[in-house]
Amino acid sequence: MAEPAFTPRVFSGIQPSGGLTLGNYLGALKRFVDTQESGGIETIYCLVDLHAITVWQDPEKLTRATREMAAGFLASGVDPAKSILFNQSQVPAHAQLAWIFNCVARLGWMQRMTQFKDKAGKNSENVSLGLFGYPALMAADILVYHATHVPVGEDQKQHVELTRDIAIKFNNDYGVEFFPVPEPVIEGAATRVMSLRDGSKKMSKSDPSDMSRINLTDDPDTISKKIRKAKTDPEPLPETVEGLDGRPEARNLVNIYAALAELTPEQVIAEHGGQQFGTFKPSLADLAVAKLSPLTAEMGRLMQDPAEIDRILADGARRADAIAAPILQKTYEIVGMIGARS
Repeated sequence: MAEPAFTPRVFSGIQPSGGLTLGNYLGALKRFVDTQESGGIETIYCLVDLHAITVWQDPEKLTRATREMAAGFLASGVDPAKSILFNQSQVPAHAQLAWIFNCVARLGWMQRMTQFKDKAGKNSENVSLGLFGYPALMAADILVYHATHVPVGEDQKQHVELTRDIAIKFNNDYGVEFFPVPEPVIEGAATRVMSLRDGSKKMSKSDPSDMSRINLTDDPDTISKKIRKAKTDPEPLPETVEGLDGRPEARNLVNIYAALAELTPEQVIAEHGGQQFGTFKPSLADLAVAKLSPLTAEMGRLMQDPAEIDRILADGARRADAIAAPILQKTYEIVGMIGARS
């Protein structure tokens, strides 16, 4: 079988399991828009609600969180006319291909996933089977579209590597070159935005301290307050980027400034090196408010019309299914299943 020429295609997704943060915006949404606008590559963005329920979710909150996540994508500049935007559960091929991959992936592969170990902790016997099998579903999310590139944070890179292993093993098992081996795309000064209270930890919507993060629903006063109260050390900003070594809170604030201003950390240090944080933080706060306030206002406007959000997601699901269904059908044929949907 001749090796197919895979269409350059990006797939990425975010769980609608809580509010969007500055970390989601800089590490994912802003990059999604940049990729969409770069041209030459198809972009598929997904609200992965099937992944969300690997831990229990209140149904009403999940519905609202999914719509709010969609509003965040749209307000950030994801254009449903240029990209496909949908929620995962509307395209059955994700779950269907995940079962095939459950039978391809090895138990040992899953047991090595560090995110499962971190989330399960000492209670691994009590977590859902879905949480354990999460990486196989993530592989299906990617490969059901023959995606070639996957923008992810550093913490998800291992799952993309497992996706590559699954694609390679499937191809080898069945003597085909059917699934592409996708590339993780990890880039940007603030790809991994850290907590405002602890520069060694990722900014997270699950952190019990609201002061640890900037939510995309925060008003300007709240954004400014959180940045001004962000943890820092007593030293001024260094004169070189190398001077940020061993100073995680300082590095985090410089990276956030760089990403918001679309500068390099070196350019930020060239402009602000030597400043005390009492001077730098207000500058960062003003920048964050200027960049995020329009986005927050647009999210609020969109959330006033949930029917329109639902319409956009349904249209995206229809377009996503048009790509996924033939790939799933061919997978079934390769595996040897009779009477699969044609």
